[in-house]
Amino acid sequence: MRFQDKVVVVTGAAQGIGEAYARALAAEGASVVVADLNAEAGEQVAGDIGGLFVRTDVSSHESAAALVEATVDRYGGIDGLVNNAAIYGEMQFDLLISVDWDYYRRFMSVNMDGALVMTRAVHPELQKRGGGSIVNQSSTAAYLYSGFYGLAKVGVNGLTQQLAHELGGMRIRGNAIAPGPTDTAATRTQAGDAAKELVKGLALKRMGQPEDMVGACLFLLSDESSWVTGQIIAVDGGQTFRP
Repeated sequence: MRFQDKVVVVTGAAQGIGEAYARALAAEGASVVVADLNAEAGEQVAGDIGGLFVRTDVSSHESAAALVEATVDRYGGIDGLVNNAAIYGEMQFDLLISVDWDYYRRFMSVNMDGALVMTRAVHPELQKRGGGSIVNQSSTAAYLYSGFYGLAKVGVNGLTQQLAHELGGMRIRGNAIAPGPTDTAATRTQAGDAAKELVKGLALKRMGQPEDMVGACLFLLSDESSWVTGQIIAVDGGQTFRP
């Protein structure tokens, strides 16, 4: 029970990898806040794990502040944050040179800026607890041609490294997980049968599962990684190799 008496906020936790994180954290004793726009699915997950659901738009400073207030009211503080929320399953396909500008800005406000919005709102509460850990959700798309989705994940990587230095003096660590091709409903919507072709290029010849990401997330949130910060950890079946 590594997270007994710990409070962890997981954004985008109503489904997919975020849901896997939330369930695993609860199983190890954490009080989990399920932050998502999908109220029906989010309330179901929170009910299953005995957590708290808060409807949250991660691109909104006001919504992030309301989440923090609700969490502190219920649990008294915050020890960890997982910035997992993203526009992905319903993502439009287009080029950077032609994508509708308003859509692009909304996309980036969630997929890149959302992690910063949430960190700005949550980090004072982590500091009050004597420190904590933040885990951002990146993607191997940051290292491959993936249009504005990949660009957002490049931004998440840079954000992770910058915030690690800004927050380190507060004993707050910041790292990121970069999943490779993962079998979620969102990926099946986006990639369809093309996902099978991606597997051919992996060292381990299978799609990832949401549960494959859980070990890295729990490690990075726990005291076991107390001297790990500013790192981007690929969990990708050997899709990428980087020095």
